[in-house]
Amino acid sequence: MNKFIIAGIGELLWDVLEESEELGGAPVNFSYHANSLGAKGYAISTVGDDRRGKAALAVLEKRKMSTRYITVREGSVTGYVLANVDDKGVASYSFPDDVAWDHLTLAEPTLSLAKEVDAICFGSLGQRSPKARLAIVSFLQATRPDTLRIFDINLRQHFYTTEIIQNSLKLANVLKLNNEELEVLGVINDIKGDESSLLKKLVEKYNLQLAVLTRGGKGSLLVSPADISSHPGCPTNIVDTIGAGDSFTAATALGLLKGYNLSTINDHANRVAAFVCSQKGAMPLLPVDLRENISKTEQLS
Repeated sequence: MNKFIIAGIGELLWDVLEESEELGGAPVNFSYHANSLGAKGYAISTVGDDRRGKAALAVLEKRKMSTRYITVREGSVTGYVLANVDDKGVASYSFPDDVAWDHLTLAEPTLSLAKEVDAICFGSLGQRSPKARLAIVSFLQATRPDTLRIFDINLRQHFYTTEIIQNSLKLANVLKLNNEELEVLGVINDIKGDESSLLKKLVEKYNLQLAVLTRGGKGSLLVSPADISSHPGCPTNIVDTIGAGDSFTAATALGLLKGYNLSTINDHANRVAAFVCSQKGAMPLLPVDLRENISKTEQLS
């Protein structure tokens, strides 16, 4: 069986912690976990020709990730973010302006990839500069009609506008968000209600295949036009939460492409995310049972 081709497009950056630096960025984390779960996962971004840029490419190659779709911009600073992890393992971020991924460009190989991807994940942060936004929108518009276009809204600081969010929702067919982001979307779209009703209204308004709400330690809620699945989450010893949501999104994408029912997708995605929370950094090596689960549960759909 041919592997699904899955990509994340947008920010590539280093999570700078007090004692270390870890490679990350939601689209990169997503593509790494998709790759770990059995797909061909590709990161689409731009780095600088500096120390961090070279290190980023080396780390991805070491983790068996292709760097073919990551361009290098001479004179730019590779993206980084100052991450602070509190005593509960929850991370907060501070992003500097005008780094390499703000100048994302689509070289010819990347434009060709748009026709091949089975799923593409993008967010609002990666669109904070007009140049990067144009590149992301151009890629999305070049995908096939049946491609999963996953909008992981990923609101950060002041780097989003109502226009960016609404335009992104119109381009997407899957929405991934957390409780705080759901509140923002409720205000922007002038809709009210509990979690389930808000997600149903968003699914209807934007003709989505699926809306995914992650609720931290309280699990997740998946809503499609015909089904709903609530999961309480999986107990875990939290080291940090960096990358957990991205791993959840990757597992969800694979489940959708395989045609699994929502409860199967929800359970596996929660177990993957719980493991990532128990490890340091956004891209730990997944254990064999989680990597193979997608194949082993196929008969359950």
